[in-house]
Amino acid sequence: MTAEAKPAGPFSFWERSVALRYLRARRKDGGVALISTISFILIMLAVAILIIVMSVMNGFRSELLDRILGFNGHMHVTGMVTAEPELDLALARIRAVPGVVEAAPIIDAQALVQGRGQSSGAIVRGMTPQDVRATPFIAGNIKSGSLQGFGRGDDGGDLILVGDRLAAAMGVEPGDTLVLTSPSAGATVLGSAPVSKAYTVAGTFSVGMSQYDESFIYMPLAQAQLFFGRGNAVDSIQIMVDDPDRTEDMRPTIQRAAGPDGVVSDWRDQEQAYFNALEVERTTMTLIMGLLVLIAAANIISCLIMLVKNKGRDIAVLRTLGAGQGAILRIFFLAGAMIGGLGTAAGLLLGLLFCANIQTIQAVVEWATGTQVFNAEIYFLSHIPAKIDWVEVAGVAAFSLGASFLATLPPAFQAARLDPVEALRFE
Repeated sequence: MTAEAKPAGPFSFWERSVALRYLRARRKDGGVALISTISFILIMLAVAILIIVMSVMNGFRSELLDRILGFNGHMHVTGMVTAEPELDLALARIRAVPGVVEAAPIIDAQALVQGRGQSSGAIVRGMTPQDVRATPFIAGNIKSGSLQGFGRGDDGGDLILVGDRLAAAMGVEPGDTLVLTSPSAGATVLGSAPVSKAYTVAGTFSVGMSQYDESFIYMPLAQAQLFFGRGNAVDSIQIMVDDPDRTEDMRPTIQRAAGPDGVVSDWRDQEQAYFNALEVERTTMTLIMGLLVLIAAANIISCLIMLVKNKGRDIAVLRTLGAGQGAILRIFFLAGAMIGGLGTAAGLLLGLLFCANIQTIQAVVEWATGTQVFNAEIYFLSHIPAKIDWVEVAGVAAFSLGASFLATLPPAFQAARLDPVEALRFE
């Protein structure tokens, strides 16, 4: 006595085998094979492009946020508190606030810079030598020269740090002299008058953003107070915190530490419009690339419709041999899902490899074309950034697979409803 054969369950081996066989290239089904290959390539490219675009936009935001805030600070305190004797007391209270990494008094003023036959406007930032050395974006990005001797001498000395692009435009190097002119530092009987002074370049820095490297000069705070006529006051207190996204929560605490004479602002007040524009651009590009994925997945429909048409006789034979409508539905669903799944997997691999090697690819393209494809003066950064967000990658994979699976359903239902009598009538 033999045991009864158990019926095969859904998505069984024979259903997968039939679906895979239908996708194999044969001479009479060459059109189907060609369209399935095109669908695979389109899905792969659409997924890869979507991942690359999202990663590059994430990289732009992260790099710009890190560099802008690392250079300009996360929060600022202005007002009457920036003058002695309140300044030292406010600094002590602010530095004691949990989450505050650094609080530095600064002066930001414009000056005319004259080098070797060249002149340009610049922003002079006055900071104590200790605060300059504690700022990684400056002390850690000295391109030439050094911080040795910076801040030494009467009233802070006459050594300055210059952005490398500004130094190149002025034609100076460490050890050379730059003449700075303050527009209103000298007091006369007729009012304020410009004051000029020669300073020695101690070193040049490069933070990787052209707008800073070509326009900023660092000067010891005491010298900046003297040169710009600030007396014992500063322009603001620059605050660095451990988490820039928490500045809104920390604002009341910083305000209490600054006192009633202080006005507290954070990076959102100064840069929010810029980062909102980046977010809008990122959302728009994501939607456009998402439409490309939908268009690529829609090609599966045409592929399966042709496959159903070519396999009408096979479907009728399978139905007469006992295959139900559900089995036929699953066979053609698997055929389309294979295209979408393999295309998605290949797109993920291609996109991740591209993002991981984007700087190498940029260098190769620039070497091959002999042009600068990513101009730092236009895009602010010296290279194309890419930051992979694995949650977004998973979302892209799920979206592509979902679109591919949905695209398989109409032709799969059409195949399941095919009448075997009608299909075999003219065979």
